[in-house]
Amino acid sequence: MSKINITQKTLLHYDIKVLIILLGAVKGNKKYFHFLLENGYPELAAWSNVMRGDEDALHWLFDHGYNALGMMTLAIDNKQNAIRWVNETKDDFLIYFTAACRKEQNGIKWLQDNDLEIFLLMAKEEQDIIKIQQKDQMFWYKWK
Repeated sequence: MSKINITQKTLLHYDIKVLIILLGAVKGNKKYFHFLLENGYPELAAWSNVMRGDEDALHWLFDHGYNALGMMTLAIDNKQNAIRWVNETKDDFLIYFTAACRKEQNGIKWLQDNDLEIFLLMAKEEQDIIKIQQKDQMFWYKWK
C-alpha cells in the first residue's frame, strides 16, 4: 500500500504554546477558542469544537481543506473508514494519537515513549468527552 501524501500540518507541527491553548479550547474554554479563531488558527478552533461533538465544525474542516483534521476526528470516533485512512497515511503521529484517544494502549504508550505529554492530555480530555457523550446517549430521558 502506498503512503498517502499529507500536505497539511498535523497537530504535531504546531508550536507548543498554540497546542496548550488548543487543549484549553478542547476543554470548552471559549476564551481559548476565540484566541485560536482570531489569531490565524481557525482550523484548530473548529477542531476543538468538533472534539466536543460539533458536526457543523466537522463539515467546516472538510469544506475548507482540513481533511487530515477531519479524518483524524472521525478515526477518534471509531469510524472504520477513517481509521483505515489514517493507517494508510503511515503517519505514526496520526495513527497513535487517534489510537490513544480511543484508549488503545499502543497509542498511549507511543505518546509516552515519544514524550508527547500535551497529546496525552488531549487524548485524556477526548476520552472524558466521549464518556460523557456516551452517558448522555444512554440516559436520553434525563435530557433537559
